[in-house]
Amino acid sequence: MGQEATTETATDRLRLILGDEGLARLAQARVMVVGLGGVGSSCAEALARGGVGRLVLVDRDMVTPSNVNRQALAFTSTLGRDKAEVMREMVLDINPAAEACARRLYLSCEELAEALGALPRPDYVVDAIDTVTQKVALASWCQDEGIAELSAMGGANKLDPCRLRFARIEDTTDCPLARVMRKRCRRSGVHDLRVLFSDEEPLRMAAISEEQWARSGALLGTMSYLPPIMGQMIASRVIRDLLGWA
Repeated sequence: MGQEATTETATDRLRLILGDEGLARLAQARVMVVGLGGVGSSCAEALARGGVGRLVLVDRDMVTPSNVNRQALAFTSTLGRDKAEVMREMVLDINPAAEACARRLYLSCEELAEALGALPRPDYVVDAIDTVTQKVALASWCQDEGIAELSAMGGANKLDPCRLRFARIEDTTDCPLARVMRKRCRRSGVHDLRVLFSDEEPLRMAAISEEQWARSGALLGTMSYLPPIMGQMIASRVIRDLLGWA
């Protein structure tokens, strides 16, 4: 008799590492990704491919031409579309059984708690937004709600992904965004925020004031590979945390 044919599935390689129990745990986990730019879109993609079955996808923007160099959802075919909706379609194309909630939202500090509270409650939050005031407000909400969070610091004007590492915000160095975040977190009572940052010295450009970062960030150079690597690293930490792995 000939060898019986086997049916290949999208989770076969994951099962070899995670086992059935780990796959089941990730399938039931819900992760909220706030900000779907270079870091957030790659993180959401990696979470979906990694078996996380429930994603809440939040971004205020549409896809623009300058996004194409680094964002997983940015193609000529998606220009002008809502990032959250494009990301939802990508997630469901990866895993049709996934639960993907997409919202185009501007999270003002005053309305952030109400807006996020109206969405499905996550087990974990990934902060991949750029503006300091919203980042601190999101960290404060997660702290108040007792929700695990991981926040991306700045990847602009940096070249070496080997300089990326995880730390508490209090222990960060050589990152302009993290420097401002440290001060704002202290003022807001946010402590022990876990972040991914780079200790590489940024390429020299015009000085960036705290007011610029707090208002809207700054227009900075970004390599094609660094934000996606940051997103993949964050996804790896989220998945390991959800599984209870060091």
